[in-house]
Amino acid sequence: MTRTGPLAAARVLVAGVGNVLRGDDGFGVRAAEALARDPRLPRHVKVIETGIGGMSLVQELMEPSERLILLDAVDRGEVPGRVFVLEPELPDLAHLSLHQRRDWFADTHYATPLRALALAAAVATLPAVVRIVGCQPARTDRFEIGLDPRVEAALPEAVARVLELVARRSGGSAPTP
Repeated sequence: MTRTGPLAAARVLVAGVGNVLRGDDGFGVRAAEALARDPRLPRHVKVIETGIGGMSLVQELMEPSERLILLDAVDRGEVPGRVFVLEPELPDLAHLSLHQRRDWFADTHYATPLRALALAAAVATLPAVVRIVGCQPARTDRFEIGLDPRVEAALPEAVARVLELVARRSGGSAPTP
């Protein structure tokens, strides 16, 4: 799933991550789908869905982007359905030996967004501005398709947060949710 128009030189990449077969872990994928259908989405914003395979995110970042916004379920122990914006903190791998770094990146799927971001940073393709629009999941511990109703209800707010982040940086006024 990709929605793009003619891309400006300073594009914004939005990636929905997660596993739709694990309940609320699919929030990021569902939010990216909703965002891609939104008529307010500017043409310089590219929306992709990476699922749990972070390599596709790293490959997409080989084409320069000004900013990256991830949509994801993030468990912070809060009320399910709460939406928040985070700035990720990448691990400092400088203290690791070459062998230890290789082992850290050995998962070829980079199933966690943090590993994919760390790899993108290591190969100098990570944009200077990275944000996560996260949602507190109710459950991700069993195989099931579909979001908890509280998490499902948070999809419009997540879309609005992404549009606000895009508008704020591009100098436009923030869209109304």
